[in-house]
Amino acid sequence: MSTVGQVIKCRAAVAWEAKAPLSIEEIEVAPPKAHEVRIKIMYTGVCHTDSYTLSGADSEGVFPAILGHEGGGIVESVGEGVTEVAPGDHVIPLYTAECRECKFCKSGKTNLCGSVRATQGRGLMPDETVRFTCKGKPIYHYMGCSTFSEYTVVADVSVVKVDPKPSLQKLCLLGCGITTGFGAATKTAKVTPGSSVAIFGMGCIGLSVAQGAVYNGASRIIAIDINNNKEKASREFGCTDFLNPKDYDRPIQEVLVEMTDGGLDYTFDCTGNVQVMRSALEACHKGWGESTVIGVAAAGQEISTRPFQLVTGRVWRGSAFGGVKGRTEMGGLVQSYLDGKLKVDEFITHTFDFEDLNKAFDAMHGGECIRAVVTVGKEEN
Repeated sequence: MSTVGQVIKCRAAVAWEAKAPLSIEEIEVAPPKAHEVRIKIMYTGVCHTDSYTLSGADSEGVFPAILGHEGGGIVESVGEGVTEVAPGDHVIPLYTAECRECKFCKSGKTNLCGSVRATQGRGLMPDETVRFTCKGKPIYHYMGCSTFSEYTVVADVSVVKVDPKPSLQKLCLLGCGITTGFGAATKTAKVTPGSSVAIFGMGCIGLSVAQGAVYNGASRIIAIDINNNKEKASREFGCTDFLNPKDYDRPIQEVLVEMTDGGLDYTFDCTGNVQVMRSALEACHKGWGESTVIGVAAAGQEISTRPFQLVTGRVWRGSAFGGVKGRTEMGGLVQSYLDGKLKVDEFITHTFDFEDLNKAFDAMHGGECIRAVVTVGKEEN
């Protein structure tokens, strides 16, 4: 029976309020309007950003909402005017849209896009309404994706068609963590062959920065984490050294500068901790070292260093979604995965059924988990 044009009833994990566990509820998902796409979500990753919003620390967090932004699914139906995806296509929702028409997209200088940003940040579709209801209440969208639902609706500028051959259980991770880290190294920082790199925070994003540094030919890659259990994975992903700041009685940047004859060529913060961001900058080599901030800090946090650090040639920059333009460049990442040049499967350490989504959050905070992937929909034969 066709669901096209109908309201779909399905399960979703609703975040009714900050600091509370997600609640599996029956919701209603309205049909897509013009330039919108309704997707049957098959798999979703669980990312620290979801947890950060649920904690109440996110200045853009609105409730009640359906969280999740790292998903893979199959197009169920499309609204009027949608041309690039069609029912049955395998797709990845994009929290960083790409309209190809706005000032940002046309600049050639950034992957940021202004088309849906204002409404997305308020949990709304571009027409300033929502497509989800539960128990008679409107439920907000999240990061333009809302992948913690069996069905979701996204803007057509916020979704990309992908090769149907690989499993969406794997490809969903390209919706955030892997792309963010790999792109930060290869596109934002543009790590050069033979260079030295330090990565602060060896979760999914840090490990993906490491594989991007390897991909670009870095010769020394130093992993830094306060959890010694991260060393094994760090080395498997190409790191040459592993440091735990707790093993030293002085700032880790001093240790790094001494170890590397003056500092690193490139450093990356994957922690969201503003003190660590400072350490990462100050571990850079005088004259040319570049530090890239990837981690998202809590609302109201500010970074600081002595201006002389910048006057003497260090560069501080940031990266969102790895500088990757999702609709234009995702296909290349999928091909790199198919060609064996991009690790994806190795990130998945835990899998959960949809009703155990809260356990996936627990696993993520446990320190042994790189990425937990949750099965949302059932494959239809």
